Amino acid sequence: MRTHHCNELRKEHVGQASTLVGWVNTKRDHHGVIFIDIRDREGVTQAVFRPEENPEAAKLSHSLRTEDVIQVTGRVDERPVIDGDSTVNEAIATGEIELVASDLQIINKAEVLPFQLDKDLSNEDLRLSHRYLDLRRPRMANNIRLRHKVTKAARDFLDSQGFVEVETPVLSKSTPEGARDFLVPSRLHPGAFYALPQAPQQYKQLLMVAGVEKYFQIARCFRDEDLRADRQPEFTQVDVEASFTDPEQVISLIEGCLAAMFKAGRGTDIPLPFERMSWHDAMDLYGSDKPERRFEMKLVDLSKIFAKSGFKVFSQTVKNGGVVKAINAKGFAGITTGQVDKLTEIAVTHGAKGLAYIQARGEDPSTWRSPITKFFSPEELTAMREAMHIEEGDLVLFAADKWQAASEILGRIRLEAAAMQNLLDGKDDILDFLWVLEFPLLELDEEEGRYIAVHHPFTRPVDADRAKLEAGEYDGLRAQAYDVVLNGHELGGGSIRIHESDLQRAMFTALGISDEQAAAEFGHILEAFQFGAPPHGGIALGLDRIVMLIAGESSIREVIAFPKNNKGMDLMTSSPAPAEPRQLRDLRIKSTAQDKAKS
Repeated sequence: MRTHHCNELRKEHVGQASTLVGWVNTKRDHHGVIFIDIRDREGVTQAVFRPEENPEAAKLSHSLRTEDVIQVTGRVDERPVIDGDSTVNEAIATGEIELVASDLQIINKAEVLPFQLDKDLSNEDLRLSHRYLDLRRPRMANNIRLRHKVTKAARDFLDSQGFVEVETPVLSKSTPEGARDFLVPSRLHPGAFYALPQAPQQYKQLLMVAGVEKYFQIARCFRDEDLRADRQPEFTQVDVEASFTDPEQVISLIEGCLAAMFKAGRGTDIPLPFERMSWHDAMDLYGSDKPERRFEMKLVDLSKIFAKSGFKVFSQTVKNGGVVKAINAKGFAGITTGQVDKLTEIAVTHGAKGLAYIQARGEDPSTWRSPITKFFSPEELTAMREAMHIEEGDLVLFAADKWQAASEILGRIRLEAAAMQNLLDGKDDILDFLWVLEFPLLELDEEEGRYIAVHHPFTRPVDADRAKLEAGEYDGLRAQAYDVVLNGHELGGGSIRIHESDLQRAMFTALGISDEQAAAEFGHILEAFQFGAPPHGGIALGLDRIVMLIAGESSIREVIAFPKNNKGMDLMTSSPAPAEPRQLRDLRIKSTAQDKAKS
């Protein structure tokens, strides 16, 4: 007699003896005959306990309840026909058979569960507090196995392309120019700290110096930043780096990798190659460097129309070098006051002083409802109507600011207006892959009065801009960088890297990093570049986000076995938690001993 899993038995097993082990999924009592659905990770099989077959097992089955762990031995039978009606259950793969029990062993009894496993639960904190139960639910169990398939597909593909998986340290050194680090105090070196890696960036570049040439890693990364649906304090990247490469080779490689991942996880053949768009066009048309293009509502520049307008908010903005931009939310003129308030709040949160709008109750501007149209000339109204294709029932929303700020404000409003109109309903099957290219290398942080790296400080400028960087001319520099986007989500980003010490120092200078700071923070990589560093580049894909999209989930917490909640807490283990006195004592003892030795 062999043990089968709970999705294995079929009609060809009829007459054989079998043993099943699993959880009680459901229990039904039909006039003293007990039907138990036994569940394991593979599926469900029905077991039948009949008093005439085995009175003791049948009697014991009456005591079972949901989630008890049991072992059932019996004979595989076809499901019978009763009163001319088949009892086959076509909803499950084992639905043509049942296991007629001859023996029952209760391995472990289950207490009453804090929530039902066969129903969706809106209380996420309750789910996360009992995550080991939440993961038993079919949806969650499927997500975990889907993640395995997708990860394996990435590994297999990169291995087939000659890439070598190399692990890099988790305890590393804190460096600037990124999110906040998680710090780990060192007992052996009091007052010194390790940092958990935000990404293996420097290590993978050093592996290129080491001659590995083709590296990848399913890498754990840590960033102490505000959380959201697609962000966790610890997350996983498919990290890739190659020597003697260029953007075209990286892009081709990653398209093949993503094709393999989506094929494994979704059974979908995604079309290759992906469409491409410049960063400027993405910002100009969609107000985002990760544009959601499954609905229209593009941004339109109206600066020329309002350059000399009597509406000073617009004309003065244009005079000062800014722009006036707008979107047309087709058919949304019936927007409620509450919805207007929400859109206005979004605009103000992202730097606007307010939100101007027009509700087109008819095609003629005289029928429009707006607090600003009274300031527009008839010519301006006509030109705007033509430029925005305004029809009866439309809602036009404006932003006036510097080009990037106005674009980003409208980009946020565009997404919220689309959500209010349910424009993405029924579009889950659309996979709009896109490469965003030609990013700026640097961005001026006006509050701090210095430049920051748009990607990271190791990103290489385009060859034509190298001389400008080295000469200290920082405006308009372009990066050899690329992001891959799907349906408004950034799947990953990368670049060709700097591999020369002098160019890297020029980049540090642009970022306001002094020679002394560079030596202290990055001396190891600057030194490495002096010993024959090859040209190299790579990319990091967000594995959690990719699996989330393949699974059709809206939060990466649904595809991570043990995630943190939106406050960065693990409710199951009650962490973070205060350090134990013993742990703090160990640090103090070592520190005191070293202080005495020094004195």
